Amino acid sequence: METFSNLIDLDSYSPDEWNMIVELAQQIQKNPALYRSRCSGKIMGTLFYEPSTRTQMSFQTAMLRLGGTIIGFDNPSTSSVSKGENIKDTTKIVSSYADILVMRNPYEGSAKAAALTADCPVINAGDGGHLHPTQTLTDMLTLKNEKGRLDHLKIGLCGDLRYGRTVHSQLKALSRYEGNEFILISTPELALPSYIKDVLNARGCTYKEIYSLDEAITGESLDMLYMTRIQKERFSSEEEYNRQKDVFRLDTEKMKKAPKDMIVMHPLPRVDEIAMDVDDDPRAMYFTQAKNGMFVRMALIISVLEGRLGAPKLLTGTIKNDVECTNPKCITKTEHYLPHSFKVQGDICECEYCDERILLD
Repeated sequence: METFSNLIDLDSYSPDEWNMIVELAQQIQKNPALYRSRCSGKIMGTLFYEPSTRTQMSFQTAMLRLGGTIIGFDNPSTSSVSKGENIKDTTKIVSSYADILVMRNPYEGSAKAAALTADCPVINAGDGGHLHPTQTLTDMLTLKNEKGRLDHLKIGLCGDLRYGRTVHSQLKALSRYEGNEFILISTPELALPSYIKDVLNARGCTYKEIYSLDEAITGESLDMLYMTRIQKERFSSEEEYNRQKDVFRLDTEKMKKAPKDMIVMHPLPRVDEIAMDVDDDPRAMYFTQAKNGMFVRMALIISVLEGRLGAPKLLTGTIKNDVECTNPKCITKTEHYLPHSFKVQGDICECEYCDERILLD
């Protein structure tokens, strides 16, 4: 079976490869006309099982600006998914028409599941509350443009750190650059999951958990504040969501207290966690960040299609079909044909799709 340069998790590649994509994106920004026919004759399939504005449109625009074309769906109800078609069959068919697939799905590990049998490379455009690697590349391009570096930064991340896939991907990536520190700002209920903390600990990163946005802004000398919305769609009940939704809000009064060179980023969409009047602050980078997403996805498409990235193996663990992942949002809960693959350490099994940890009896 042919292997491809899939982008499921940035951790599958080295910081040198991430830097290569960011540097190519910077070159495209400077002279986009040079790249307008780079993907002439190529087709990108977009499989979006969840709503998206920026990610979907920036991928589509990126391919069109490279001279390629697009097929796919942005609503599963308009495809055979509505008839019960599984991910394997959908991706097997569409990948026979396309040269590259981009997928967003609410189940964690869905992009990896698709890549196991797809006949072309698969890019993860967000798998539930798990990972969002192309947003992280976008954030890295924005940081590099605005701060001139990706190391020795103090980064505050605020809001939904439990379900926020952008936060998870960003921490896994930026923790591999020397000297970065992280200030984790959330309620106890929305604190960073243990598997991401384990990554930070294993890499010897300095991080601090606090519950006050004011405290972070005034006391931590942040280089960047990354705001996230409280994601209603990730909560099991309306009541639980309502308890969390208005806890953190960035406004002009808080910005007056912030370091003069602290930039503000947000993956968007926002609800009310950033007041509209903050938009006029020159430190607000979230609209610039969104535009950067197009350039970084142009660079990524080129890198994947031209074989600039390696082809890491998707499953490297042990198959234990008698063990069930305990994460209700794991893709193995709906795609029952998938092998149950785990990284095993003693009596701990870590699901290779969603990173959920299971204690064996």
